[in-house]
Amino acid sequence: MQHLVWDLDPVFFSIGPLTVHWYGVLFAAAILSGLQVMKWIFQTEKQDLAALDNLLVYIVIGVIVGARLGHCFFYDPGYYFANPMKILAIWEGGLASHGGGLGAIIAAGIYSRKHSMNFLWLLDRLAICTALFGFFVRSANFVNSEILGTASNVPWAVIFARIDNVTRHPSQLYEAFAYLAIFFILMVLYKQKKSQTPQGSILGIFLILIFTARFLIEMLKEKQAAYTADIALTAGQMLSIPFFIAGVVLVIWSLKNNKQVQ
Repeated sequence: MQHLVWDLDPVFFSIGPLTVHWYGVLFAAAILSGLQVMKWIFQTEKQDLAALDNLLVYIVIGVIVGARLGHCFFYDPGYYFANPMKILAIWEGGLASHGGGLGAIIAAGIYSRKHSMNFLWLLDRLAICTALFGFFVRSANFVNSEILGTASNVPWAVIFARIDNVTRHPSQLYEAFAYLAIFFILMVLYKQKKSQTPQGSILGIFLILIFTARFLIEMLKEKQAAYTADIALTAGQMLSIPFFIAGVVLVIWSLKNNKQVQ
């Protein structure tokens, strides 16, 4: 049986000293697509579009800083405590989605407080964009031959030739398409009530669906944190549990709160 051999050059193009990587292209696509969704939501609910530019800056900074610190302290704390200056070496790779999520929440909190915006209203709508953002980022991981799946002989297994000759689950694509499906689910839920959507409900459903998918797909990934080698759960699974619980709590709270308002 022949399997797909993936050997794409991570460099999209190079002109003189300028080098553009596929990862950067897809990361930019993630930001721009999320911005367009947020723009549509703001227009739908007659919000001030001028506020979006500042929000984008806050969220991008929060995601990058949070994702980098998450990678350093969740996945390889020993190395980065011993080499603290390496925390700044973001060009060497290493971003963690759980940390990026926390960073985005903190950034949204700072933004909403500064601009007198309802925090849960903002998080509900950012959750929709984040699911789409995740699709592009996991696609970028596939392009980069990183966050590898476990060995497998399923017909759709992939050989990441830049890494080794092992046929593997394309776990990055499993996750990417799971996030894309969740994006469409959240959009459908939002369109049903739009501005009347119970506060916290979309964020709660997002957390439940995203981290259920993440927990299950982690079973088909190589472990990324050395300290979990002797533990049944991966670092990604352990980090997903509190987010999942938070999602359940939010959904229950939003349903009770909505009944009280009615």
